[in-house]
Amino acid sequence: MRLKDKVVLITASTRGIGLACVKKCAKEGAKVYMAARNVERAQEIADTLNGVKCVYNDATKPETFTSMVEDVVRDAGCIDVLVNNFGTSNPGKDLDFANTDSQVFLDTVNLNLRSVFMASQAAAKYMANHGCGSIINISSVGGLVPDISQVAYGTSKAAINYLTKLIAVHEAKNNIRCNAVLPGMTATEAVEKHLSDDFRNLFMKHIPLERMGLPEEIAEAVCYFASDASAYTTGQILTVSGGFGLATPVYGDLSNKVNRR
Repeated sequence: MRLKDKVVLITASTRGIGLACVKKCAKEGAKVYMAARNVERAQEIADTLNGVKCVYNDATKPETFTSMVEDVVRDAGCIDVLVNNFGTSNPGKDLDFANTDSQVFLDTVNLNLRSVFMASQAAAKYMANHGCGSIINISSVGGLVPDISQVAYGTSKAAINYLTKLIAVHEAKNNIRCNAVLPGMTATEAVEKHLSDDFRNLFMKHIPLERMGLPEEIAEAVCYFASDASAYTTGQILTVSGGFGLATPVYGDLSNKVNRR
């Protein structure tokens, strides 16, 4: 019960990593609020879990990043933890640098970055009044190393990594911590839908642990940053990626030729 009695707000929480975070935080004793555009779907999920409620958030409507926080504080009296899980990209249009339309680039960066900035700014005001808080941004390993496509998504996640550190520095005086969790390839519905088997197999050749991550494993990292166990940890960029990016670039080509014990 590491999060007993903590009030936790999680965006984009009806599936994948967001839903795994909801379930984990609730299991650890938190009072969890699912922020979602489809409130009916969220409510159906919340009805199956203890201590879980719903608030409305539509990432295309900026004002709802403030209103969702206000709704939580109005109902619970405070907010202890904010998990900024929302993020979007259109793989069919978010291509390489030469072929991505400028408006697609700007819209994606704007949507992903403002979701973190606006929600964090709204939550930090109430956290400061409460004397403590933890903001956790779900970024991506795509924000650390350039990819051959998704130029807008990668740029937005790199910006979120920097914003994480900036919030950590600026809000430390209010005892508000801010950290980021960077998933690698994770077994979610989005990965299943948008990535081909060939691409997944190629990608996994560069993961030393030789498998995709599970949403529950990302949720474990989130739970750590949400808990008092990380009370002296802020501004950190934690990759949860099975070791992706650690090895030489030729690792994927040579790993099958190396003798194994």
